[in-house]
Amino acid sequence: MKVTGGCHCGDVRFEAELPAEPVPALNCNCSVCRMTGFLHIMVPHDQFELLTGRDALVSYRFGTGAAEHLFCGCCGVKSFYQPRSHPDAWSVNANCLDQPVDLDIEQFDGQNWEAAKADLDAQD
Repeated sequence: MKVTGGCHCGDVRFEAELPAEPVPALNCNCSVCRMTGFLHIMVPHDQFELLTGRDALVSYRFGTGAAEHLFCGCCGVKSFYQPRSHPDAWSVNANCLDQPVDLDIEQFDGQNWEAAKADLDAQD
C-alpha cells in the first residue's frame, strides 16, 4: 500500500510502501518518543522516497548517537528518522501520514532499550 506524508509546514514530503493493513507499528516509551508522540512504522530504505525537503532536515543525536533523528528546520516536526533498532529501515511517524492507516500497535520499552530490542529480535 503506497502512502504519503510529511511535516506540518509541508517542506518535508515523502512516500512509502507499507504492508497490507493492519500495519505493524511500535509505540515507544523512551523520552524522545514519549515527548514527541512518535508512533513508529518501519519502512525498508528501498520502500521509502523523500520527495522534498532534504535541505530542510536538521539532525539530532543523543545517547549512543546511533539513531539519527531528522526534523524539519522550519516547523520542527519529525516525520521520519533513522532508528538505532532498525539500521536498514526508516522509522516513519504514523501521525505524519496524509491518510490514517489501520495499525497493529506493539509496545516497545525504550526506557529499557537493550532488553526491548532483544525481545523484538526474538520475535523475528
